[in-house]
Amino acid sequence: MKVKLLTTISFFTYQLSISQTEKLLHGKVVSQNLVLKDVEVINKTAQTSTRTNTLGEFTISVKAQDSLIFFAKDYLFTKLKITSKEIETNNIVVNMILKAEELDEVLIAKMQLPKVSYDAEAIGEIIIDKQLKDLSGYTFVQNGSVKNELNIKKVGSTILDLFQKEKEKPKKEIPKIDFRQLINTTCPADFFAKDLKLNSEEKELFLQFCDADPKSKTLLENPNVLATMDFLYAKNEEFKKLK
Repeated sequence: MKVKLLTTISFFTYQLSISQTEKLLHGKVVSQNLVLKDVEVINKTAQTSTRTNTLGEFTISVKAQDSLIFFAKDYLFTKLKITSKEIETNNIVVNMILKAEELDEVLIAKMQLPKVSYDAEAIGEIIIDKQLKDLSGYTFVQNGSVKNELNIKKVGSTILDLFQKEKEKPKKEIPKIDFRQLINTTCPADFFAKDLKLNSEEKELFLQFCDADPKSKTLLENPNVLATMDFLYAKNEEFKKLK
């Protein structure tokens, strides 16, 4: 009886030591039997992160009850709660699901046509040369003036316009992204209902509440998955207190 009791106590002591000590966890991220590289692996509990290599492998420090978040563009957000079983196995495989193609919003990109370059000086010389050649058709009158005289001012104005157009450079448009676009590209569709426990009406009010915070502008300037998640969780606690 004493032997069984000691064995049981030893087992629970071992489990407790595992749960309280950080261990290096090794794993691989795949999707449809293909390895995924550059997947962001975030330990939400310990506030650490890493990325998968070209073989889809990663290593990160964890302990039991830590929450791991796996994020990759075009894939659904994946969350994993670490238990002593994963720590003992030390070789987990995470399967990520590809997002369904979304056709709700269609973006029409501007077509960039190749720029046609020209030599303004050469064109000006061609215009003058053409008008000089046409002088044979002009009639000189007795007082020495020319009937239908060459319009020098018009030629000069044409050349000046050509030089000015050549100097003008098209302004580059700086792409802008708003807070909602950042959230749509960072969070999966069910994140607000599943993780933040918000219904559709509360979600709309919550996004307005977050957008009003000056910190949201900082996220737009320096997009970061971990920082965005921390911001949303913190704002959700504030939002609940307002109810």
